[in-house]
Amino acid sequence: MIRRALLVTLAAALGAAVLFWATLPDVRPLAKTWPATTSFMERRKAELARKGESTRLEWTPVPLSRIAPDLQRAVIVAEDARFWEHEGVDWEAMRGALEENWEKGKVKVGGSTITQQLAKNLYLSPARTPWRKLRELLIAKRLERELSKKRILELYLNVIEFGPRTFGVEAAARRYMGEPARDVSRVEAATLAAIIPSPRIYDPVRHPDRVARRAQRILRWM
Repeated sequence: MIRRALLVTLAAALGAAVLFWATLPDVRPLAKTWPATTSFMERRKAELARKGESTRLEWTPVPLSRIAPDLQRAVIVAEDARFWEHEGVDWEAMRGALEENWEKGKVKVGGSTITQQLAKNLYLSPARTPWRKLRELLIAKRLERELSKKRILELYLNVIEFGPRTFGVEAAARRYMGEPARDVSRVEAATLAAIIPSPRIYDPVRHPDRVARRAQRILRWM
């Protein structure tokens, strides 16, 4: 009886693992095409719809060649300094984040890489659950296996949220700086990168001093 129960449990676990893996998204089309939308964009549209407002978003994907190098660098140093070195997951950063969160008694630091953030924005929710985190890790590994680092960065810069209705560096640069992403200055690049952790907290219109302080830190890192 015990052996039979063990076999049934193992079979169920294997079936669950296969089903879990099968439900992960196919990221291969992203190597050559832009996503039609993202999970986070759809969440924002749903919020706007509930308020009875237009669901139109500002989003214009552009290639890396049309994004200022300083802007690319500012985002990397601010969000994932080891981006070019890791394979989708920075275990050292994640361990440090877990230790800091444990000391503070709450989740304050994420430790997610740019690849993980891309996975979350494209396919997942912001919910901080073990199940969602596991999917994020596995999707990140798929992204790193199927796409080049440059393509991952290009996608990330084009789908990340920068404020109300605003997604991607091109829309953000035009909204906050009045110019395309390829023309932003070093200081403007740091300012845009400063918004990313939380566009509602680091809002350059409502909280310019807070954004400026973070931008100065990013400039020092650069």
